[in-house]
Amino acid sequence: MLRVLAVDDERPALEELTYLLRKDPRIGQVTGAGEAASALRDLSRMLVAGERLDAVFLDIRMPGLDGLDFTRLLTGFAAPPRVVFVTAHDDCAVTAYELGALDYLLKPVRPERLAEAVRRVAEAAGRAAPPGEGGRADDEMIPVELGGRTRLVSRRAVTHVEAQGDYVRLHTADGGFLVRMPLAALTKRWEAAGFIRIHRSTLVASEHITELHFDGGRAAVQIGDELLPVSRRHTREVRDLLIRRFHQPARQQPEAPGGGRLG
Repeated sequence: MLRVLAVDDERPALEELTYLLRKDPRIGQVTGAGEAASALRDLSRMLVAGERLDAVFLDIRMPGLDGLDFTRLLTGFAAPPRVVFVTAHDDCAVTAYELGALDYLLKPVRPERLAEAVRRVAEAAGRAAPPGEGGRADDEMIPVELGGRTRLVSRRAVTHVEAQGDYVRLHTADGGFLVRMPLAALTKRWEAAGFIRIHRSTLVASEHITELHFDGGRAAVQIGDELLPVSRRHTREVRDLLIRRFHQPARQQPEAPGGGRLG
């Protein structure tokens, strides 16, 4: 059973959050705190006493120590708990993810959305999901602005990412979405999920690559109807990855640059 800490300076919000968390059968203990500073002291005492804490569900905008600073301080612990932000503010999502947040929930919290965050905590903690939930691979929801509203885009839906100044554009079957985040930071965060850099300005989900083309010494990957150029620096890495993925025998190497394709 999971042990979690809920932190919010607004009592009604804290009571609602702890109530919803206690209803989840995967959670065995919920401790509440009305400010980040006291939560940090509670956490310190727990860890010193050898008690386990799996996750902290906390607000961002709080007097004194806010949620982001609280999360930065967690890096000083040997085995810090996972962090799930629960906030009414959608303008801190990029910073939250850069700090390693497991999830980012917007108030008012929907029970099904909170349940998904708890599932991620349980998965990260290495505990089996309840029967019927299956063993889905870890995913990540990225908040994006669309028509004055915040929408959550699943990482699994992203086929490729392009750098555009201080932003990146996430490409999905439903269109493109701008997110204020450096491509280098996103590359580091998503490389374990199968994303690979093919160009200084392009990151792609390897599972969506269907073909690798060579033409006149230049390489490109096919993703859906799009053909994305691969820089010379990344060509060998991309080719080796796809050869391993397609399990091609050594005698079936792609044609030399100048013509042909893999796939």
